[in-house]
Amino acid sequence: MKTGLRLLLRYCWLPLLLTGAGAFGAPAGPKLDGIWKGPLKMPGGELEVVFRLIGLADGSYFATMDVPKQKVSRMAVKVEMRGDTVVLVAQEAGSRFTGQLGPDGKQVIGTWHQPGLDTPLTLTFTPAPVNPVTAKIRLTPPYREDEVTFINPVASLRLSGMLTIPAGVGPFPAVVLVSDAGAHDRDATVGDYRLLGALADYLTRRGIAVLRFDDRGIAGSAGDFNLTTTEGLVTDVQAGIAFLRARPEIDFSHVGVLGHGEGGNVALLTAAKPAPPAFVVALAAAGLPGSMMAVQQHAALLRSQGMATAQVEAATKQQQAMLDVIQQTPDASQAQTMVADMLRQSNPRLDAATVQARAADLTSVHYRHFLKYNPIEPLTSVKCPVLLLTGTADMEVEAETNLGALAKALHNSRDLTSKKLAGVNHLFQPAPAEWPLIGGESRPNFSPAAEETIRVWIMSRSLK
Repeated sequence: MKTGLRLLLRYCWLPLLLTGAGAFGAPAGPKLDGIWKGPLKMPGGELEVVFRLIGLADGSYFATMDVPKQKVSRMAVKVEMRGDTVVLVAQEAGSRFTGQLGPDGKQVIGTWHQPGLDTPLTLTFTPAPVNPVTAKIRLTPPYREDEVTFINPVASLRLSGMLTIPAGVGPFPAVVLVSDAGAHDRDATVGDYRLLGALADYLTRRGIAVLRFDDRGIAGSAGDFNLTTTEGLVTDVQAGIAFLRARPEIDFSHVGVLGHGEGGNVALLTAAKPAPPAFVVALAAAGLPGSMMAVQQHAALLRSQGMATAQVEAATKQQQAMLDVIQQTPDASQAQTMVADMLRQSNPRLDAATVQARAADLTSVHYRHFLKYNPIEPLTSVKCPVLLLTGTADMEVEAETNLGALAKALHNSRDLTSKKLAGVNHLFQPAPAEWPLIGGESRPNFSPAAEETIRVWIMSRSLK
């Protein structure tokens, strides 16, 4: 998963862990292929960290990190080798592990560095499980898949995506899927986990057509996501709705929108506009203003790391000071310089490239819009059926507070369902104990309870 902490990375200015997955750099030295595990001592407890390293043909590594207690899986790690020195870097977050490979090649003894914490960490080697099935074999699904493009006339740009159409005789109810914060491909791919791809497959197999598309600037979609506001994303969704309503296989009167995270807020805002969708499903949508969400998310992350209350309060004060600079400095270049200085002062270990990248992200048009955006203001005009779902294990969008705020604002909806899903995290994965075993190891999946809740709710509204 870029899992569990992706929004925190985007919306918190000093995150502790890096999400994502990828291959980096070309290391030299001993082979590190396999699994490396160790106990990370944190204030108030201990977390097991698990690094998975796979050697690539060019000598680089595909590397990921898991923190099971935090429900974090497959986060990207950059691998560097300097003789017998091993460096595992969470570059965007300014966190890293540096250690010495033992003579037997079975241990790396070193130190974990992150903002406000340096702690010893010893990683022990375990061979990766051998999977006799060497390829990712994709069976032909029992439904039609159409590569499609459609035009957003408001923004004058082309979006690319996939329309999946159930087997059988239509017309079918349909839904447009919208990804969470940041630019994503049509599947919202994070490592091996395809949040929107998995959900699209589940729904299409059960009679619901699905349109999912690449965000602006990704794959075949035109535009620049970093220059896009929430209002701009709404126009992309509206273009998707219009595209579906023009297709003969689709039931014109039952085209809805399903969004995850920020995409959930985009879906709700779309329902407040003219020519609204027939229904909205909002997964882990925020009910609080952006600036408040940023502070709460950062505090939740620090508490999850075992930080004492006083440390959390000090860190959130620093964060609030930075948010004030971003919001009160209209000149983007000046704001970026000031934010970069604050990042350097708070964490001298951050390299120059990381500082500039984080400062640019935090002063971008999209992030500035997020900070001042209040997601509930337009919702009183939403009248279509709405399903609100949030997981109790969501570290980014606290279930009780956000569901309550959204439900209160949606009092004019003629059909509102609000539900908390036990053990489900922000990426709508169930508790790790419920993950399926694939190739000898557990893999995160989309919560089956959430999938079925969504399907039943959509189909029951489409039969009315």
